[in-house]
Amino acid sequence: MKKTIRDRIDALAAMSGPALREEHRKLFGEEPASTHRQFLFRKIAWRLQADEEGGLSEAARELARGIARDTPLRNRVITNAAKRRTGLPDDRTAVTTIQPGHDSRLPMPGGQIVKHHKGETHVVKVLDDGRFEYADQKYKSLSAIAQAITGTKWNGLLSFLG
Repeated sequence: MKKTIRDRIDALAAMSGPALREEHRKLFGEEPASTHRQFLFRKIAWRLQADEEGGLSEAARELARGIARDTPLRNRVITNAAKRRTGLPDDRTAVTTIQPGHDSRLPMPGGQIVKHHKGETHVVKVLDDGRFEYADQKYKSLSAIAQAITGTKWNGLLSFLG
């Protein structure tokens, strides 16, 4: 008599970690990326159900690909690091270092900083070259803009972002 999908999943739940890893190797034909028992159980159970009842539709797969494309780089780097630990060849992983191109306390280039001072609204645009634009003039620092607005010297970051 053939086991039902429920019986097979119940049998999985009773397996040890090493037994689940062996089951993963049989089912997927490769080493599992994780040795976490619960992760292996869920992944194998999903595969058994997908094989029995059908997997994701092509529309659902395309949606998942779209979500994956928008996943932050940090998550992809962590995933690739896990793959490298399991012995995936270097040519099938991506490794990168991200160097921020601007002061992280400021908005990205193209962004705007709005300051309300004495009933007036002042808008400063952050430029690509690290400078700022205010009232159709370019400035090297927020401090210079704060001085132009108030007439006294100020710490620009505190004045605009504080």
